[in-house]
Amino acid sequence: MIKRVSNETVVIPCSGIGKPFGSVSREAAYEVVDALRPNRARLVALSRLVLGDDEARDAVACRPVVTIDGCKLACAAKMAKASGAREVRELAVIDTFRRHPKLKPEGIAELNEAGQQLARVLAEEIAAIVDEHAGREATDA
Repeated sequence: MIKRVSNETVVIPCSGIGKPFGSVSREAAYEVVDALRPNRARLVALSRLVLGDDEARDAVACRPVVTIDGCKLACAAKMAKASGAREVRELAVIDTFRRHPKLKPEGIAELNEAGQQLARVLAEEIAAIVDEHAGREATDA
């Protein structure tokens, strides 16, 4: 069993700057940590893991992690695992888009309405995972 320091779930979004699916990834992560589960989810920037930041590595090593990747390279998932994460739930924006093909994201600096809606749908999926982790934590106590 993984020793956890809190009931937080770490959310690591894609850094795909300049790509709509990367923007959806980040928007969904912000929605979860800022609005949907602010006391149960914590954002860790992928760039901090890439740079080997000790605080970021410690955060992923002792908490459940949800990664959100914008493309098949799966950089967030790979980097989380390389940084010591042992409990990783991998999500891909493309999978959510396939379930909701009418929500085609467009735009980069600012997503279109369909992209914003796709991010909200993805955020709800992430929030459910965060709730699963919190529920498990409660039964383990």
